[in-house]
Amino acid sequence: MKKPLKVLCIGGSDSSGGAGIQADLKAVHVCGCYGLSVVTAITAQNSLGVQDILTVPYNFVSEQIESVLSDIGAEAVKTGMLWKEDIIRAIARKLKAYKIKKLVIDPVMMAKGGKSLMDEKAKIVLMKTLLPISMVITPNIPEAEYLAKIKIKSIAEMKKASEVIFNMGAKNVIIKGGHLPKSKTKGSIDVLFDGRNFHEFHAPWIKTKNTHGTGCTFASVLVARLAQGESILNAADSAKKMVTKAIMNSISLGKGHGAVYIYP
Repeated sequence: MKKPLKVLCIGGSDSSGGAGIQADLKAVHVCGCYGLSVVTAITAQNSLGVQDILTVPYNFVSEQIESVLSDIGAEAVKTGMLWKEDIIRAIARKLKAYKIKKLVIDPVMMAKGGKSLMDEKAKIVLMKTLLPISMVITPNIPEAEYLAKIKIKSIAEMKKASEVIFNMGAKNVIIKGGHLPKSKTKGSIDVLFDGRNFHEFHAPWIKTKNTHGTGCTFASVLVARLAQGESILNAADSAKKMVTKAIMNSISLGKGHGAVYIYP
């Protein structure tokens, strides 16, 4: 049996299993890669939201990365919930030291229930330290609005925001359009900007409240496909299709937002 390619997922633990590291590892496995993990925070979380967060000390986050990369290595890395600025700085130092080329940043800033998952200083540090060494960043509309400092209510404004974020140092920008006005009638449209061209990815709108883990799953499929040698265009197309399928097959859990369900 051929050894699977290795993907390192760095982010927070979701006790409900729908998002975070748990969602990352499920998606990476379904794509045929071997998932490694570094935990940056532990959340008390369920379908109703995030009740509490316990931050992992930055030096221990650094030790986890060192432990994995010095021995096992990784073809690609994906970051999710990073929470604090010192954690982001530690991650950036380690990824630079190990010359990681395929880095996917999912800038997780807000939980589905509305709780902040990244403080203000951390957002600034992410833009200054991780964004310039990334292969691609995958913000949703609210995250892209924060990064680009513009309101996004149309495809044209998504494209404008992606150019602004690209000029901050990202090599590729994918803005996920699920929060765009009229998506419920026109469908969900994501936009990829590679520095030269714009590409749109369309999917029908799926009526469900069970969308917990969509962003994590999207970025994890994306990083797995990049690890496997796919182009950014093909990897983004695969991520869009697999997330759409996962939403179609989402499951009701608890009293709030259920989770997307990804399988081969």
